Amino acid sequence: MMGRQSADQRRLFYDFCLEDAMPADHLLRRIDGLLDLGMVREKLRPHYSAMGRPSVDPELMIRMLIVGYCFGIRSERRLCDEVHLNLGYRWFCRLGLEDRVPDHSTFSLNRHGRFRDGDVFRLVFEAVLQRCMAAGLVGGEGFAVDASVMEADASRYHGVAPDEIDWTDPALNSRAVREYLAALEPSPDPDRKPPKVISPSDPCSAWTAKANKRVQFGYGLNYLIDNDHAIIVDVEATPARTYDEVVATRTMIERTDRRFGLRPDRIAADTAYGTGRMLDWLIERTIEPHVPVRDMSQRKDGTFSRGDFAFDAEANVYTCPGGKTLRTTGRVHDGTTLLYRASTADCGRCPLKPTCCPNTPQRKVPRDLHEAARDHARSLVGTEPYERSRRERKKVEMLFAHLKRHFGFERLRLRGLSGANDEFLLAATVQNLRRLAKLAAIPPPATAIA
Repeated sequence: MMGRQSADQRRLFYDFCLEDAMPADHLLRRIDGLLDLGMVREKLRPHYSAMGRPSVDPELMIRMLIVGYCFGIRSERRLCDEVHLNLGYRWFCRLGLEDRVPDHSTFSLNRHGRFRDGDVFRLVFEAVLQRCMAAGLVGGEGFAVDASVMEADASRYHGVAPDEIDWTDPALNSRAVREYLAALEPSPDPDRKPPKVISPSDPCSAWTAKANKRVQFGYGLNYLIDNDHAIIVDVEATPARTYDEVVATRTMIERTDRRFGLRPDRIAADTAYGTGRMLDWLIERTIEPHVPVRDMSQRKDGTFSRGDFAFDAEANVYTCPGGKTLRTTGRVHDGTTLLYRASTADCGRCPLKPTCCPNTPQRKVPRDLHEAARDHARSLVGTEPYERSRRERKKVEMLFAHLKRHFGFERLRLRGLSGANDEFLLAATVQNLRRLAKLAAIPPPATAIA
């Protein structure tokens, strides 16, 4: 029989315990046993004053942010509401039923102030990584690197040329603009070209068409992972430009080696990282580059390509298919290339000239200054370690897919390079925590009895 609910919610006393209400197999309970944030208070102690109103516990704020990134709650206002209502979130944040949840404005104040000044998110990320290393989830032998574009919090319809912006306009006096102007300096690298279009609201972001095949402002999320269990060993935010993403790889490898003593024997990456300079940098550090070489020397008009010419490293000469020698003057063109030229007389009477250089009086062969490193990378293709690294490299792409699909992480909420770095560090921390919670719950294989 249908009727009205007769139970009365207005009871005077309740016997209730949050600990009993939290399921034993809940994700947050598993993460809580692996998370130690005691170092956060010590790190932030100089940034808090003993005067004034009582401060919000920084560990509480970190735990709330972990909840938000773990369950795809991107809005800080909504996160405060969810922690207020959800008993599981309250339990994880060490809040009782009577405890008040901090106001959403407190998050912005601390994320842009105390937390950033103390580099807290990097500290939490590295603490979780050390826990993963202690659990034996980081082998340190094979790494993979890749980048994914995340849309910036900037309208793609409001891009302007850099010389058309008046940076003295009071309307542009934002934190992101101040960070951009403070870091603005001419680049000594000729390969790095100045941007043609920038966003007045977030000038550190890059005008790119790499993501979703549409033009937008974005940042590059750079992950360096260990291939054994797809643990993220470092993360870096850059403008969404290929040049900056390749440079970030060096930063991450050096930082991982300096802070944790981790230097891989091999690294896997896609063709964008197969530049001569990057390959040479890896080989100098005894890291095998399992990277496809970016090579534009193959001709499509039917004439001889550079691969048809034999190079003698000791004599520093090329030999053409007709047996003639090509030499270089040693002059470096465009900062990266040597030109090897054949004799005009040799080419003029050569029967292979129509197939070699039909439109020029002599044949020229360009050679990158780092061509020896490129040749070494080519020699690794097809070997068993190379093929294994190519398969394992897919793990970093799966991390990006999981971040965007399950965490709803497709567009940034914070502006500026430091804001992007904060968001990326939190996302990587949560992904490592979820991975650690999953693998730590799997018992080791039973020892076989002889």
